[in-house]
Amino acid sequence: MRPHHLLSALWISNLLCCPTGASEGRSGCKVQGDRADCSHLSLREVPADLPGSITSLDVSHNRLVALPAATLAPYPGLLHLDVGHNSIKMLEEGLCGTLAGLRTLNVERNQVHLLTEKDLSRCANLTVLNLAANRLMLKGEPFSALQSLITLDVSSNSLKSAKLGSTPQLPSLVAISLSHNSISTLKKDDFSFLGRSPSLRVLDMSFLPLKSLEDGCFKPVAAMRLLTVDGVNLRNQVAKLSLELSETEIRSLSLKNASLVTLTNTTFGGLEKTNLTFLDLSSSSIGKIENGAFQWLSGLETLYLEGNMLRHLNKETFQGLTSLKKLSLRSAVLKGHTLLIDDFSFAPLNALEEMILEHTPILKFTEQTFTGLVSLSSLDMGWSYCESLRIITDKTFVSLAASPLRKLNLTATAITRIGPGAFSFFGNLTTLFLDFNFIRQTLTGEEFQGLGQLQELFLSNNHQTVTLSPTSFANVTSVRTLTLGKTLTGTLDLDPSPFQCLSDLVYLDLSNNNIANINADLVDGLVKLKVLKLPHNNLARLWKSANPGGPVLFLKGLQSLTVLDMDYTGLDEIPLEALRGLRNLRELSLRGNLLDNLKASVFDDITSLRALRLQKNMITAVRPVVFGAAMENLSLLELDRNPFDCTCESILWFVTWLNRTNASVSGGRDGYVCNTPLAYFNHSIMDFDPLSCKDLIPFRTLYILTSTVVIALILTALLVRFHGWRIQFYWNILINRTLGFSDAKVEEGREFEYDAYVIHADEDVKWVERSLLPLENERYLFCLEDRDSVPGMSRLQSIVSNIRTCRKILFVVTESLLKDRWCGRFQAHQALHQVIEASRDSVVLVFLQDVHDYRLSRSLFLRRGMLRPRCLLYWPVQRERVPAFHQKIRIALGMTNRLQL
Repeated sequence: MRPHHLLSALWISNLLCCPTGASEGRSGCKVQGDRADCSHLSLREVPADLPGSITSLDVSHNRLVALPAATLAPYPGLLHLDVGHNSIKMLEEGLCGTLAGLRTLNVERNQVHLLTEKDLSRCANLTVLNLAANRLMLKGEPFSALQSLITLDVSSNSLKSAKLGSTPQLPSLVAISLSHNSISTLKKDDFSFLGRSPSLRVLDMSFLPLKSLEDGCFKPVAAMRLLTVDGVNLRNQVAKLSLELSETEIRSLSLKNASLVTLTNTTFGGLEKTNLTFLDLSSSSIGKIENGAFQWLSGLETLYLEGNMLRHLNKETFQGLTSLKKLSLRSAVLKGHTLLIDDFSFAPLNALEEMILEHTPILKFTEQTFTGLVSLSSLDMGWSYCESLRIITDKTFVSLAASPLRKLNLTATAITRIGPGAFSFFGNLTTLFLDFNFIRQTLTGEEFQGLGQLQELFLSNNHQTVTLSPTSFANVTSVRTLTLGKTLTGTLDLDPSPFQCLSDLVYLDLSNNNIANINADLVDGLVKLKVLKLPHNNLARLWKSANPGGPVLFLKGLQSLTVLDMDYTGLDEIPLEALRGLRNLRELSLRGNLLDNLKASVFDDITSLRALRLQKNMITAVRPVVFGAAMENLSLLELDRNPFDCTCESILWFVTWLNRTNASVSGGRDGYVCNTPLAYFNHSIMDFDPLSCKDLIPFRTLYILTSTVVIALILTALLVRFHGWRIQFYWNILINRTLGFSDAKVEEGREFEYDAYVIHADEDVKWVERSLLPLENERYLFCLEDRDSVPGMSRLQSIVSNIRTCRKILFVVTESLLKDRWCGRFQAHQALHQVIEASRDSVVLVFLQDVHDYRLSRSLFLRRGMLRPRCLLYWPVQRERVPAFHQKIRIALGMTNRLQL
């Protein structure tokens, strides 16, 4: 911690943290637990309506002109009181009498003038007193009663002397600030009043018009550890100051803005016997450091030389700093100039661990520039120009070969190319910054040879001139953080992926690269990846359902992913499988896209989501089937600036969710505005009336019911019209099977006399004799009505008797048969009963002519759909297909009539 921050830290450490659960009193004060904040209310007196149990009261930045003890009587338990930035002219004697337990009193920036001993006589418990920026005139010993005081601030009071008392006092004081006063001389006995303050460690004397220091002026405060003399013109008195500090326990010295100009080899001679470990010489107009200027500071560990006007460093500049661990040369060169660093300039700094050269242009590097830095672990050269860094070769940092470097910052150093093995010396390097450069090359992997321990690689903002290859990171497989934003050119549709070898990668930034092509396996295998940033790319085509080959699901396998950023990537749809498996995702950002009709369940897997950002899209509806799972555990929602459709179906669930959620919702009323319908146009969605949707519920139910009935009736009518015969047919079969009317099983078990009963028209006799009867020469036997009628029986009885002795009934279907009334009535009825009672294989239709199914049904009461395809045969036109036809007849006649549907 820098010295000038310590007083502030001591002050803040005495303030109480504010509990939650704020309430507001009638006076406008905010009460949080035991703390009351009444600041910035233009009050003219302390409010009397606050809880009596408060321990902290802030009435700063008001119009108080006095602080009567009586006004504080209702709050006897006060420990901390802040009345800063008012117009109080005096402190009443009874203040600490009324507030016996007061620990912290802040009266800065008031008009307190005369301060006497009685004013603070009863403040023995006070630990912090801030009287800065008043018009103090001390009378007597005003601080003599403050036995417990730890911090005292009397800065900016136009005091002309550092002597705040004549007798030793303030035995517990640790820090005192005398800055911004009118003290021009520091006399020998000025600090004699602190003779009883052995615990004093911090003295702030910044911005004083000091012109002389008397001998022994710091002797009463010899235990001091931190001295701040910022803003004091010490051009001719630094040596004297060093001498006066020689017998103190000084550890930290701040001389910022001290106008030192030149550091000679005697400037810090008086500090040789001290234990100084911290020295800040920032912004002190130092233009020259003589050889041996720091030779007296062998114990120094931290040296700041920031914001000076250095031009030249040589091997004697830092002589003697054998213990130095941190050296800051940030902006140490006058603007427009460069710093010349001789070889071996840093050789004396054997213990140096951190060096900062940020914003410091350097003339050149040689192979000996950093020689001797054998302990260096961090080198920051960010935003520094050096011609030697334009092309980094394996010689550029050879002088650091012996350094155990772990962090190297080369941000904005105008690098244009990295040669093979440029960092091969840095086997211990864990962090490498290469942001904001002009690197223009294809990374083959040779650039990072030797960086086997690298964990963080920053390559962002290289003006999209870097091209990756499959082996780009083959030598840095331990990298956990990789940033490539606004760096890449070309495509990432590489096989294998350049990131495939980075199995430990946790953070990947590919933003602002105009990426349009991505391989589906881009991040495959990155099971530890937690943060993936892809904003400002051109990924719209990748997730389109119309994409050739389907959507590119490049997020698969990222089960550890917690943050996904795809802002402004042109997306207008999200595939159902795109976010599957991302069960640990906590932040999803899709701002500035063209998303509209999101598919139901697209977010179902991301139930761990805590932050969802969908601003500036085209979303019209927020429905539970889409957003329900994702918004169940949300802490932050950004869905403003979308054209919402304020209808019951689209927005009712979202409005209800907004009214009951505890999540933080950005955008306010003005961000969530209705686009349609016209009645709600340009109104906040919070103006939508949910009660209007309840009246529609009965009508909606009635509509669904009536629509269902009407559709069912229409479908039934169509079914009966076109397939009624089929229903009747199967119904008859079912009835026969159920009631046992069929004797097919019995008949299948008995011997039939004929294989088939042939029914044909008289005109088709010749076809039967020529094409069918020849099969009787084989093992088949047909029954013909004219040939095989039973003698002595009537024609009807003979037909019935013959049909029962035949396994099949075979129709020779022609137009003549359909016109034969005898066949179309009695014989067709017998065949239909056979189909229903026996099986669908018991009837065979042989079509000699193409007959419409409707005519077949009208004449024979049969349809093609009643029979199986193998029982429907067609006489071929080509002669060569007749044998095949006969084979089909054999198959049909050989089929069993076993019961089957």
